[in-house]
Amino acid sequence: MSGSFLPKPFSHSYEIDPKFSKSAVYFSCEFAIDQIFKIYSGGLGFLAGSHMRSAAALRQNLCGIGMLWTYGYYNQTRGEEREMAVQFRKKQYAFLQDTGIKFQVPVHGHPVWVKAMFLPGDVFGTVPMFFLTTDLDENDHLSRQITHRLYDNDPLRRIAQYIILGAGGARLLEELGVDPEVWHLNEAHGLSAAFRVYEKYRSLDEVKKRFVFTTHTPEEAGNEKHDFKLLHDFTFFGSVPKKEVEQVTGIHGEVFNHSLAALRMSHLSNAVSKLHGDVSRKMWESFPGICPITHVTNAQNAKFWKDRGLEHARKEGDIEELRNRKRELKSRLFQTVADQTGKLFDPDVLTVVWARRFAGYKRPDLIARDIRLFRSLVNGNERPVQIIWAGKPFPFDYGAIDTFNHLVHLTKDHPNLAVLVGYELDLSRQLKYGADIWLNNPVVTREASGTSGMTAAMNAAVNLSTYDGWVCEFSKDGHNSFIIPPADPALDAEARDRHDLLGFYEAMEKQVLPLYYGDPDGWWKLVLNSMNEVVPFFDSDRMVTEYYEKIYA
Repeated sequence: MSGSFLPKPFSHSYEIDPKFSKSAVYFSCEFAIDQIFKIYSGGLGFLAGSHMRSAAALRQNLCGIGMLWTYGYYNQTRGEEREMAVQFRKKQYAFLQDTGIKFQVPVHGHPVWVKAMFLPGDVFGTVPMFFLTTDLDENDHLSRQITHRLYDNDPLRRIAQYIILGAGGARLLEELGVDPEVWHLNEAHGLSAAFRVYEKYRSLDEVKKRFVFTTHTPEEAGNEKHDFKLLHDFTFFGSVPKKEVEQVTGIHGEVFNHSLAALRMSHLSNAVSKLHGDVSRKMWESFPGICPITHVTNAQNAKFWKDRGLEHARKEGDIEELRNRKRELKSRLFQTVADQTGKLFDPDVLTVVWARRFAGYKRPDLIARDIRLFRSLVNGNERPVQIIWAGKPFPFDYGAIDTFNHLVHLTKDHPNLAVLVGYELDLSRQLKYGADIWLNNPVVTREASGTSGMTAAMNAAVNLSTYDGWVCEFSKDGHNSFIIPPADPALDAEARDRHDLLGFYEAMEKQVLPLYYGDPDGWWKLVLNSMNEVVPFFDSDRMVTEYYEKIYA
C-alpha cells in the first residue's frame, strides 16, 4: 500500500494517513494482542497491544518488533491444596508467517542465529509486527533458551534477551532495508538497538535524532542496572569499546543504568501519566545530559475492550438496559468463579474486584490486613459484598506468591470470596464486564499510570482507588469514581498502609454501599458518568495520536 515504509510482502494493509506518515518502529518485550497469543505478562503488554491496534485503526506508518516467547510468561494453575502453581508449556502459533529472514547477533561474543516471524496486520487488527526467536536448530542449547521465557529469572539470560530484542530488532530492520525515522523504546529493554545504530554511524547525534524512550518506572531503584563489565563481555554494546560507551552514555564506574543510558541516547522521553511526568523529572533532575521528559498518559483500545451491549446502553443513556446487561455479564463471570472455586455468586450483590499483577506496592491483600474490619464487611447480611482477586505474580517472586496463597487460604471458607487463576486477556475482560467496583490501591506515586481501571470504567465498573497514576486525571470523587484520600507523605509505610486501609472502609461504608443498595438510580447515574467520561481521553486512539504529534514530531 502506498506510503508504507516496509517492503512487500510486509507492508501495511492500509493507505497511510498523511498525518501519520513519519516512519516509526516500536520495540517492546511484550504485547497483549489476543488471548491466544501468549507473549505478555501484564500492564506493559496490555498497553503495547492497545497501541498496535489503535495505530492500525488510525492508519499510522508504524510497525512493532517484539519477541516470540516459546513458553510465554507461564500458565497459572492450582496445586493440590488450591494454592498457585506455575506451569511452562510450549506454545505454537499457526497464524505467524516465516519471513525467511535469518541473521546472526553476537551474544557473549558468540554468534546466535535469530529468525523473524511476521504477524500481518489483518490477523488481529494491528500494524505489521515482527517477532524474533532464537529457538532454532542452528543454535546450541543455551542460545535456543534465550527466547524461551518472558522475564526469565536468570539475570544473564535476561541480558541476552535484551540483546536479541534491541540489536536483533535493529539487525532485522537492516535486513528489511529500512531505517525508520523514529525508533521508539517502550521501556529500556531494547536499548541495545541504540548501540547497533551507533556502531553504524559512530555519532551520538545520529542515534539521538532517531530514538525516543517511554519510561514506566516511577522509582530510580526500579530501573534495571547491570555490572558494566558484564554487559561489555556479553556484547551488549556490540563492537563499541567500553571507553566509548562511557563517553556516549556519560555513565562511569561499575554499574550501568539502562534507563539513564536511554535518557541520554534519546532526543525525547515520556512518562505515562501527568503525575508520573512530575515524579520522573524530579527523579532524574540531578543527572546531567538527559533528554527532556514529557508525558503521554496511557490509554487502552476501547474498541477491543468495550462490551457492545453496555456501550449501546451508554450511548442511549438507558439505565434499564445498562442494569440488565450488567447483570447478565455478572452472571457469566460468576460461571467462571463457580467453575474454578465451586462458589455460587449472586448477580444482585455488589461485587468488588482486585485484579492486576501481584506486586508488593500494589498491595493485593491491603483490605484484609485488619481482620476485624474485613470480616465485618464480608459477613454483612444487610448490604452483602462479594470480592474476587486475580493476577499473576512473577513466577519466582515467592513473596508475591505467598500473598496470593494467603488470600486463597483466607477466602477458603467464605462463599462470597474467590481467588481466580489464569489472569490473561480473556479473564481480565470477564472481570471488568462483571465488576461493580474496580479496586485499585497502590502506594501513591509508585503506580506510573495503571490502565486496568480505564477498561473497567468502559464496562460499567466504578473505580475505587488511591489517588495515583491515570486516576488523578480522571476521577471526581462521588461523581465518576470513589477516591481514598492521599496519606501524609511523611507517614512511615505501616501508618500509610493503615491510612489507606481505613480510607477504603470509610468509602465503602459511607459512599459505595449506601449508594448501591439505598439509591440504585444514583448508582447507575454515577456508572454512566464514569462510562461517558473515560472516553475519548483514555481510549488509545488519543494516545497514539499524541505520540505522533508530541513525541515523534
